[in-house]
Amino acid sequence: MSKKDSSIGFAIGILAGVVGGIAAGILLAPKSGEESRRELKDAYEDLMQKYSPEITQAKKQAMEMIKSSKEKIEDTYKKFNENLKAQKLAHAKNCEIDVYEI
Repeated sequence: MSKKDSSIGFAIGILAGVVGGIAAGILLAPKSGEESRRELKDAYEDLMQKYSPEITQAKKQAMEMIKSSKEKIEDTYKKFNENLKAQKLAHAKNCEIDVYEI
């Protein structure tokens, strides 16, 4: 894993921890359901306003990584299929030569 990938993962982990901590604190507090939901909504909106650029950047980087990974997997699959076909063709040619030599 590259340094860039690990720093993105760390940032996402920190963000998830903060969100989880806020949610747990609000949900476990001895308040009415309506009041808890309102506080949770307010905390979510504050978090989104405060970290919107970072969240957008993290989403963009994650999507780029997914796209890159998908392309690498597709390339590897294509090469594997081409090698498999080449091996089958070579085997068929060897069998054909063996049959004609008999």
